[in-house]
Amino acid sequence: MEKTLLIPKQIVTANPENEILRNFAVEIDGNVITRIASLSEIDTGNYDGLILHYPSLTLIPGFVQTHIHLCQTLFRGCADDLELLDWLQKKIFPFENAHDENSLRMSAKIGINELITGGTTTILDMGTINHQEIIFEELITSGIRAIAGKCMVDINDLLPEFRESTEDSIRTSYDLAKQFHDKENGRIKYGFAPRFVLSCTEKLLKETALMAEEFVGSIYHTHSSENKSEIEEVRRLHSKENIEYFNHLGILNNWTILAHCVHTSENEIEILKRTDTRIAHCPSSNLKLGSGIANIPRYIKEGIKVSLGADGAPCNNNLSAFTEMRLAALIQKPFHSPTVMNAQNVFRLATIDGAKALNLDNDIGSIEVGKKADLVMLNLESPNLSLSEEDNSIYSNIVYSCTKESVREVIIDGEWNVKSGRSLLYDETELYFEGQQELKNLLKRI
Repeated sequence: MEKTLLIPKQIVTANPENEILRNFAVEIDGNVITRIASLSEIDTGNYDGLILHYPSLTLIPGFVQTHIHLCQTLFRGCADDLELLDWLQKKIFPFENAHDENSLRMSAKIGINELITGGTTTILDMGTINHQEIIFEELITSGIRAIAGKCMVDINDLLPEFRESTEDSIRTSYDLAKQFHDKENGRIKYGFAPRFVLSCTEKLLKETALMAEEFVGSIYHTHSSENKSEIEEVRRLHSKENIEYFNHLGILNNWTILAHCVHTSENEIEILKRTDTRIAHCPSSNLKLGSGIANIPRYIKEGIKVSLGADGAPCNNNLSAFTEMRLAALIQKPFHSPTVMNAQNVFRLATIDGAKALNLDNDIGSIEVGKKADLVMLNLESPNLSLSEEDNSIYSNIVYSCTKESVREVIIDGEWNVKSGRSLLYDETELYFEGQQELKNLLKRI
């Protein structure tokens, strides 16, 4: 593969020094960043690779989202204005249970297209019970970097038909992990995904954690402490808070990611800190479902690793990293002062901190030599953005003003996925009409 030299207007590195580089170039060889150098150091006239000039675009690391449900994208707008447990019982569980291979594939395609064209290059996805191999097939085809896994449910009082036996859940998860973990030269990894305490037996939660130890680089991914009704039911069943219960089972460590953690006690915060458990913060979902606002500034102050995720399209209703960054910053300011969650720090939550949460920060999350070429180019030259070119204004633009329309080029693992704002894989007109038909077909099966 030919070496490529990218020459953008500026480079927002997200490196440890938070450098923003101007008059610099980034060299890609295969799927790796091999050089970052000043233009004055490069003899472009005798360069032995491809040179691409982007004088009006800003190069950033691809966004990392650590809590996604691709299986739910098809249900966008079909489960609005409900509290969490009602949302699951009346809408989401019946919808997921009605998926066939065709509807699940379309749901994954629509979600992946939205994510990539919005600048997200890595995701942690929680699948559904049936047909998980379809999601993996689409992840592989699309080129996105992903950790994903079958959703595990062996108790379900909300919809008893949407569950499987403990043994079947563990066996099928293990078989999928054997088949898909570390596929595509490590671009695809397996993430074990028990749904949440109320849908899992103690045996399932514990044996899944033991099973996951066999797969180096995998993630244990579940929901926790999202909603007060959920927490009350967990307390009634187990006489413990969510995180206390997980800790009691011995499943919290640096490969565990808990989505939400909106309502936590002092003891639970101490447990999260001591076990190096990671939190996926999903502000849009938490607001839309009325779950509350997680105390993210407190978690960060305690040294707990926090990252961002859009959750599923039916509780958001989009999968935009820009939306999550903006909300993550804004919702904390009335409670903690306008100085908290500044734009630079929130940008790091969506890039290098997401990579750290997934234990992938040696490979992705910042623009540094030796890391994978997961890169995004943004057009910040727009009158609806700040006209200042100061460093702080660049972060302000990305976090507070940009939308997916700002994304012009996306490279994942050294391969172009988006050029001039358009997907190189998916036709959005086809996705719309085929997705509409698959949704109609699915609703007939409920």
